[in-house]
Amino acid sequence: MPTPADPASTVSLIIPLYNESESIDPLLPRIHEALDDFAHPWELILIDDGSSDDTLVKARAAARDAGPHVRVIELVRHFGKTDALQAGIDQAGGDIIVTLDGDLQDDPADIPPMVAELERRNLDLLAGWRKHRKDPMIMRKIPSRIANWLIRKVTGVTVHDYGCGLKVFRAEVLRRIRLYGEMHRFIPAWMASVTSPSRIGEYVVHHHPRELGQSKYGIGRSFRVIIDLLTVLFFLRFHARPGHFFGVIGLASSALGSLILGYLGWVKFGLGESIGTRPLLLVGIVLVIASAQFLTTGVLAELLARTYYESSAQRPFVISHAEELGEARFKQPRV
Repeated sequence: MPTPADPASTVSLIIPLYNESESIDPLLPRIHEALDDFAHPWELILIDDGSSDDTLVKARAAARDAGPHVRVIELVRHFGKTDALQAGIDQAGGDIIVTLDGDLQDDPADIPPMVAELERRNLDLLAGWRKHRKDPMIMRKIPSRIANWLIRKVTGVTVHDYGCGLKVFRAEVLRRIRLYGEMHRFIPAWMASVTSPSRIGEYVVHHHPRELGQSKYGIGRSFRVIIDLLTVLFFLRFHARPGHFFGVIGLASSALGSLILGYLGWVKFGLGESIGTRPLLLVGIVLVIASAQFLTTGVLAELLARTYYESSAQRPFVISHAEELGEARFKQPRV
């Protein structure tokens, strides 16, 4: 059942920064103005992701002026947005974690109502939806819509705007996953692996055109999204049974190769025609060999998966907090 907002809950704001020196000075005043009457205790964590300009210097100066509730994390080099977010999550101490971008396109005024909505609906993730996005149509909107549609179809998590930086999480659930590579685009999908999709919601947020600095994303990222999506698909559906993934490919390859070689055998021995110079012969042989490789790879992947789960505290399932079992109680036999 939905629970009322708890003012005792603490909130951690995480903002990754990379060459955003022009945005630092107006960013912190906007956040403090938006959270002036916020009912929750809050902190702000700024992560400098190896910026080559004076982003770090300005962030540290702004943190000193703001007070001890603002902290700055410096990464030794540019690792990428995903690693910067994970560094902030590791340092966050709040019960609720809010992420937003540092380019001033996300509106901090959306944070209080989103936190209230998360707790009112008892969600684990409330993702922002830039329904009226203020970005160029060709270079940003169209590739983003295609990517969002593709991610929804593959993952089954119906979030309209995977790329929106403004998201609100329940910290205890977010910490069940680890972010690597460029997987920040797929956070709702990763969250669906540790919680029910019914506990993931959306909230229409305000979006502003970029006025300062330069965007770090272009149309080329669409190709990276497709590659990363294959990784997400594998880990979401086959992380505990990788043999099924490789086995299906291997069996399909074996069936097709056997069909080709069977047809060529009939041509050779039934019709008496030569097949030695036919490209189809090479295709059939390669498919049969590839099928054996896929099947053996599946067996090895199964062994690795079992070793991983048996040697660590990780489990291929997550028990709902409301349904966790307490101490075992036994019905005593009649005397």
